[in-house]
Amino acid sequence: MTPEAVAALPYRPCVGVMLINPGGLIFAARRLDTDLPAWQMPQGGIDPGEEPETAGLRELHEETSIPPEAVTMLAETRDWLRYDITPQMVPTIWGGKFRGQRQRWYLMRFDGQDTQIDLETAHPEFSAWRWMAADDLLDSIVPFKRATYARVIDEFRNWLA
Repeated sequence: MTPEAVAALPYRPCVGVMLINPGGLIFAARRLDTDLPAWQMPQGGIDPGEEPETAGLRELHEETSIPPEAVTMLAETRDWLRYDITPQMVPTIWGGKFRGQRQRWYLMRFDGQDTQIDLETAHPEFSAWRWMAADDLLDSIVPFKRATYARVIDEFRNWLA
C-alpha cells in the first residue's frame, strides 16, 4: 500500500483497559502472536452498537477471564486516543481496513484474586502476565503504542504505584 492509501484509511474503534491491583501496579500481558517481548494492557474492538465501557469489560473478560464483578470502574480518558500501526503491518492486520486504532481507555481496579486471571481463554492472545510499574510498562510496549500508553499513564497517574 502506498503511504497515501494508508493515510486515507480510518481508525478502528477500540477500547483499552488499564487494570490496576490495590497496590497501584498495572496488569500487562505478553502477546502470543509475535516473537518480540511485546507486553500490553487488555484492549480490543468495539462491536457495532456496543457502548465503549461495555466493550472494555467484555474485552477484559475475553482476554483474561476476569469477570465484570471482580473490577471497580475508576476513571476514563478525557478524549479518544489514536495510534497508527506501522505501514508494513497495515495490509496484514484487520484486513488492511484500518491505519491504526482510536481508543477510549478505562481505569479499573482489580478487586479479585490473582488466581482468577486465566489467559487460557477461547481465543488466547497472551502467553504470560504480570503486575508492572508504569515506567516498566512503557519500557516493555511496542514503539508504535508508546505515546498512547504514556498519555494513558499520565491521565491515570494519581491511582498508580
